Amino acid sequence: MKAISLTKTVRFIAFGLVIAAFAVSSAVAQEVIPGHKLTNYNITEEMVIEAQKKWAESLLKISKTHMESGDYRKVASEEIDKGYNYANGIVLFKPTLTTGDQTFRLDKEGAMAYFVGGNSKYKNDTGFALKGWVGYKTKNAGIIVNGTVAVTTGNIYLYDKAGNETVVDKTWGFKMDEYGKLKIFLHHSSLPYKPAK
Repeated sequence: MKAISLTKTVRFIAFGLVIAAFAVSSAVAQEVIPGHKLTNYNITEEMVIEAQKKWAESLLKISKTHMESGDYRKVASEEIDKGYNYANGIVLFKPTLTTGDQTFRLDKEGAMAYFVGGNSKYKNDTGFALKGWVGYKTKNAGIIVNGTVAVTTGNIYLYDKAGNETVVDKTWGFKMDEYGKLKIFLHHSSLPYKPAK
């Protein structure tokens, strides 16, 4: 019986030593090094607000380039690449002023046609970004953030050089890419509903 008891005691001590060694190694592994760097793989509210701001500023940049007789088509192409996720697949884009079988613009060509016109396949597009926009403000009704995806809904207020205001209802879906940048994969836009009097 003593031999059995001694064996159990030895095993208990050995088990305790293993647990202690694991605790020590974990503590070492969790040591925080001063000046360490952090990579965040989750979208923050601040990132979403910044992405909305960049979209609006891209629109104004295209508009300004057009008003100054610059290469606005080149600028538009670059800004769409920066802001939208077309390089990785379709984007669920429903622009404000589209209709019929061309309501939805799932590829970059359709988006380009909507923003700057000039595409014979989209004869009704006159270029939403070419309407002389010079200012904006955004107003979010709600933001949902879930890991590397965020969805927002609210309004954007656009102003032309005469000071006229256009209010647009917006729903955006953002996805973080491999470089930590937010890209639009969902964009629904419409004019506010006005009930008949």
